[in-house]
Amino acid sequence: MTHKTTTAHDIVASPDDILRIIANLDDEKLLDIMALQPTIRDVEEASLWLAGDSDVFGAGKPLSSIAGEIVAILTADEQEEPSTR
Repeated sequence: MTHKTTTAHDIVASPDDILRIIANLDDEKLLDIMALQPTIRDVEEASLWLAGDSDVFGAGKPLSSIAGEIVAILTADEQEEPSTR
C-alpha cells in the first residue's frame, strides 16, 4: 500500500495564504480563486508561472488544472482590454 505524505503545501489555501502569495488581489478575484479550493501549491505554482519563473517547477511542465484556472482568473482583465486603433 502506498502512502502519500501530505505537506503544508497540499492543504487547501486560506484567504490569508492566497493574499500572502498573490499581493494586490481584489475581493472578486480572491473569491473566484477561493471557489476553486486550491492548495497552497496550486497558488504558488500560478504565482511562479505569472512571474515567469516556470523553471522553478520545471521548464516545459504544464500547469496543474487549478493553477491554470488561477492564472486565467488573474489575467482575465488583460484579455478583455479593448484594442486602441
